Amino acid sequence: MQKAPQDLSAQEAPVSGSPLFHLAHKISRKFNDVRLRQVKQWGFVPQTIPYQGYGTTEWVRVLGRVLLTSKPLPGARTDRAKLSRAQNVRGWRSFTSVPLQYVDVEIEIGDTVTHVRADRGGLVDTVIAVHLPPGANTAVLRAEGTEPVEARIQIISAEEKFGIVSDIDDTVMVTALPRPFLALWNTFVLNERARTPTPGMAVLLDRLAKQHPDAPIIYLSTGPWNAAPTLARFLARNMYPTGALLLTDWGLTQDRWFRSGQQHKNTNLDRLATEFPETRWLLIGDSGQHDEEIYSRFASAHPNNVAAIAIRQLSPGEAVLAGAHAAHGNKSNADVPWLYSPDGAGLAEQLQKRGLV
Repeated sequence: MQKAPQDLSAQEAPVSGSPLFHLAHKISRKFNDVRLRQVKQWGFVPQTIPYQGYGTTEWVRVLGRVLLTSKPLPGARTDRAKLSRAQNVRGWRSFTSVPLQYVDVEIEIGDTVTHVRADRGGLVDTVIAVHLPPGANTAVLRAEGTEPVEARIQIISAEEKFGIVSDIDDTVMVTALPRPFLALWNTFVLNERARTPTPGMAVLLDRLAKQHPDAPIIYLSTGPWNAAPTLARFLARNMYPTGALLLTDWGLTQDRWFRSGQQHKNTNLDRLATEFPETRWLLIGDSGQHDEEIYSRFASAHPNNVAAIAIRQLSPGEAVLAGAHAAHGNKSNADVPWLYSPDGAGLAEQLQKRGLV
């Protein structure tokens, strides 16, 4: 039976650490206050950004974010892009908005109305007990001063025992994330249509989605929530199946100077195993970062929850520039197949032999 996870509604947790760490948090709060006052003077308006969620017939995980964003001037490039849905804008524009911290957000799902608080990054990530039929459903999010927006919710049937978790960077999209300067270029400068899909991966994921039409699809990445709208448009434009984005925030946390990308992935994978204890996941990643190590740990801890691990191999040039080295992770568990290929076509061929696609 699928289990409802603990509600993780935002609350301002106490900061732990050295006096210097407390000072850094104090400076961060002051800086955010200054930014808020400044953008309000510039005419920025509050906006609720909905993200796709997921759940079972008994609970849903709702995701969204509350921001102060600039209102495009009539005729400006961003206004034309919005109207035409071209969205051919520079990456840095995703980072000009300012999060509204700890604001009240009303979530309406059918006859159920719930109030939660956004966290320090303006993020809403909460679990709501509600009875819904399997398939596509909708939650309405409404923060004070914003227009109501609809968030898509994928409800997974109790009969569905297969799911897909995929990394994004260098797995479905070539970003060369470990290369600092190129990563900054790709994130802040490069326009959306210049981003390159990984060869064959869209076809592979589309085949998987058609083979398992009711399976949950999760895109798990260490990328920032600021990039979520850009990533969602990239996935749609390149014919990737829709799925929930699970991203993270950069910068200070309550107990760390920098957020751990590995911890973010490990935590969400463990959470999925708890939420869907009978689901076997196909884990898709690449050899350029820590996916092998992360997936190996998950397979050791939850061997019954892994159908296979598919790793996109970086080319020798990509591997050298990305700082990749020998493969990580313990692959001795014979019950969990490890598949390797430089592109989606090679992975699809191996998955087909195992009856997964």
